[in-house]
Amino acid sequence: MRFLVGFLALFLFIGCYNVQRDCTNFKTGTFKFEALSGTEVFKTTIVRNDTLEVDYYEGKTDSSSIRWINDCEYVLKKINPKNQAEKKAILIKILSTHNDEYTFEFSEVGKTTKSTATAKRIK
Repeated sequence: MRFLVGFLALFLFIGCYNVQRDCTNFKTGTFKFEALSGTEVFKTTIVRNDTLEVDYYEGKTDSSSIRWINDCEYVLKKINPKNQAEKKAILIKILSTHNDEYTFEFSEVGKTTKSTATAKRIK
């Protein structure tokens, strides 16, 4: 009986938690994010409008077109890919938002391996 009461209490606690997800506030703007790849941290600045995303990373600029699936998901496709790997589209899904930050997951379209990062609005 104690187990059942504990389980019900845990279920109610989890069921009452709502993740904030106001994605429309993050469709456009300038953002910074850091992503960990192995032991290396990559810092990127992103400038995004409804149809274009420009990434600034280690002195390099990269542009991608944006196709919104819904308010919280979009697909990035490099405008001028330099190799086969860059031709692959990237799916971005905003998982949660809070103040001027959002947490998102990203992966190549069709792949199951996903990475997560947090971006912060800087303008």
